Amino acid sequence: MKVIIIGSGFGGLGAAARLAARGVEVEIFEKRDKPGGRAYVYEINGFKFDGGPTVITAPWMFDEIFTLAGKKREDYVKFVPVNPFYRIFDHEGKQFDYNNDHEFILKEIEKWNPEDKAGYERFIQTTKPIFQKGFVELASEPFLHLQDMLKIVPDLIKLQSYKSVYEYVSQFVKHPFLRTVFSFHPLLVGGNPFEVTSIYAMIHYLEREWGVWYAMGGTGAIVDAMVRLIEELGGKIHLNSEVEEILVSGDRRVNGIRLRDGSVHTADAIISNAEVAWTYRNLIPARYRKVNTNIRYERMRYSMSLFVIYFGTRRRYLDSRLAHHNIILSSRYKGLLDDIFHRKELADDFSLYLHMPTITDPSMAPEGCESFYVLSPVPHLESDVDWRKVAPVYKDRILQFLEEHYLPDLRANIVAEHYIDPLHFENTLNSFRGAAFSVEPILTQSAWFRPHNQSEDFENLYFVGAGTHPGAGLPGVLSSSIIAEKLILGRRS
Repeated sequence: MKVIIIGSGFGGLGAAARLAARGVEVEIFEKRDKPGGRAYVYEINGFKFDGGPTVITAPWMFDEIFTLAGKKREDYVKFVPVNPFYRIFDHEGKQFDYNNDHEFILKEIEKWNPEDKAGYERFIQTTKPIFQKGFVELASEPFLHLQDMLKIVPDLIKLQSYKSVYEYVSQFVKHPFLRTVFSFHPLLVGGNPFEVTSIYAMIHYLEREWGVWYAMGGTGAIVDAMVRLIEELGGKIHLNSEVEEILVSGDRRVNGIRLRDGSVHTADAIISNAEVAWTYRNLIPARYRKVNTNIRYERMRYSMSLFVIYFGTRRRYLDSRLAHHNIILSSRYKGLLDDIFHRKELADDFSLYLHMPTITDPSMAPEGCESFYVLSPVPHLESDVDWRKVAPVYKDRILQFLEEHYLPDLRANIVAEHYIDPLHFENTLNSFRGAAFSVEPILTQSAWFRPHNQSEDFENLYFVGAGTHPGAGLPGVLSSSIIAEKLILGRRS
């Protein structure tokens, strides 16, 4: 049996490794000059910048892939724990360190509001059953039929999934800043904490259970490790190989792909790790799609986009107040998110995620230098922002803010720099409307309501990645690769 995989993000790499370990012939076709998808690595003036995911949770999911192949993950890539998981700054620069040491967290809460310690403990106790149902039981199971969804409705009601993450946290925690601290996690997967189902409170439990990790050499080192594993198992990876069309055989089946150079490659099944809406709308003629029509995807709601600056400095900033992962919040929380998700406006203020990997791994920069990336959530391309004009101005505003508050003399010390904006997500990463995390993870776009892992139009076309079930984030896309493996091997048997 032969399977073609379109795209080499973690969903595609995970599916390829799992299937190759089971004896399936796999070939990956990647548009860009390097594998990784959103985890592309930029190399500039001796600096290495991870293009996408930097927070590793559930490391055992990577271990499992290598174990399937009779290998040990640690022989391919080294993971080290990060502590604190995040350093979260309020708009005045006061910080909250967050990790999985329960007593430490209680001491951090006490600095802000001692009365919230008891409420936090109640909150933590309730996240275990949410995690058990939302992740352990459901994340790696396909939702292909309505009855699959109906079976879990009683559990969803019992777990208060009709509430948003922010509403759920607010039942237990009263201080406004602490509510923000314990509800921001949906932003890591493209969701608005004021709208995403409280099932996503399971991320907090997941992090407490398995920690937050960093791969030495950056997230790109995991990509390299998985590529090496796939090739050792006989899999093939074609770079600079953009897919122009998925070929349809006419009997609800697909039978191959045609590349931009005109070459045709056939297979028994196809997995798309390209964004779901883009795959249907751009790779398959509309006449073959009765369920997954253009209108269906135009009506869906999409995640926010991102503006990301990668920069390296000629000096170190080890004397700063920064940690490996930093979240810097504006004075507004809900208002800023309303601007991004609803008004689709680029606000005057911003909240930032600042990644400083060289504090853990100096190899990401030349000796004596520091490597960073800073990320700002922004509206996707349904907004009227002209990023060709706005991007350089927005970049300078962010760098000026960091220089004034966290990184003295920053701009005078930058020796490597690159940025991406919503146009990059649309044009380079093929994301519909430039959404950074594909379909927005609201309740009515989750599980059965989310684009399916197996196409309704073609019985041998499958999907992995952020846009399908269970959703974005490394645990989510790796879970989608487990689902694809189950579906393909089930059909094969």
